[in-house]
Amino acid sequence: MGQINMENSSNIFKWKHFESEIILLTVRWYLQYRFSYRDLVEIMSERGISISHTTIMRWVHEYSPEIAKRVRPHLKTVNDSWRCDETYIKVKGHWTYLYRAVDSTGKTIDFMLSEKRDAKAAELFFQKALALDHVQTPRVITVDKNPSYPAAIETLKKNKKLPQDILMRQVKYLNNIIEQDHRFIKKRTSPMLGFKSFETAKKTIQGIETMHIIKKGQVKLKNLSVPNNVQLFQQLFGSMA
Repeated sequence: MGQINMENSSNIFKWKHFESEIILLTVRWYLQYRFSYRDLVEIMSERGISISHTTIMRWVHEYSPEIAKRVRPHLKTVNDSWRCDETYIKVKGHWTYLYRAVDSTGKTIDFMLSEKRDAKAAELFFQKALALDHVQTPRVITVDKNPSYPAAIETLKKNKKLPQDILMRQVKYLNNIIEQDHRFIKKRTSPMLGFKSFETAKKTIQGIETMHIIKKGQVKLKNLSVPNNVQLFQQLFGSMA
C-alpha cells in the first residue's frame, strides 16, 4: 500500500476525548455488524469504557467518509463487465434510491445515494463511477428494465464519456449477482429503521459499503487476512482499530 500520512491521521482525532483506537473500533463494528448504537454502549461498558450512544453516532457520521476516502486509493481494479441496479433506503420516512454497481465477479464498482430515480440520477452515478481509479471503462453494462438507464447511457455516449460500441443488456437473470449483493447492505441498513437526514444516510452508507468492499477482499494489502481488519485500519490510520 502507499505511504500513510501519520500527521494527517493524528489531526483527524485531535481534541477527541477518547483514543483513536476506541473511536475506530466502535465505528467499524457499527458499520460491519448488526449492532445498534445502544448495543455498542453496553459492549464498551463491559470493557470499562463509558460512551453515550449519541457520541458513537457522531463518530459514525464523521469517520465513515474518512474510512471510505482512505480505502479508495488501495482498491484492486474491477473488470469491464458492469451489473447495475438500485435498492431502496428510507430517509425521514421517504424512500430514496441507492444506485449500486458490481462487476461480473461481484466486486463493488461504486454506489451513490440519490433522492431521485431518473435518467439524470443514473447519469450522475455512471459519471461518478467512471472517474474512479480502480474502474475500467465498461465493455458491457447489464441493467434492469428501468428506462432511465438506456437514456443515461445514450447521453454519456453523445458526450463521449462512454464508447459508442458499448453493449447494454437488459436481462434480469444476469443481474442476480447484484441483487444478491444488495442483501448484505440491506441486512445492515434495515435494523436502523430509516435515517433522520439525507446527509447522515449518505455518510453512514459510505461506511457500510466500504466495510463490505473490505470484506470482499478488494483492498490491496500484502498478507492481509480478509476477516482481520485490524491490520488494514492500522495502516490506513496509523493506529490499532
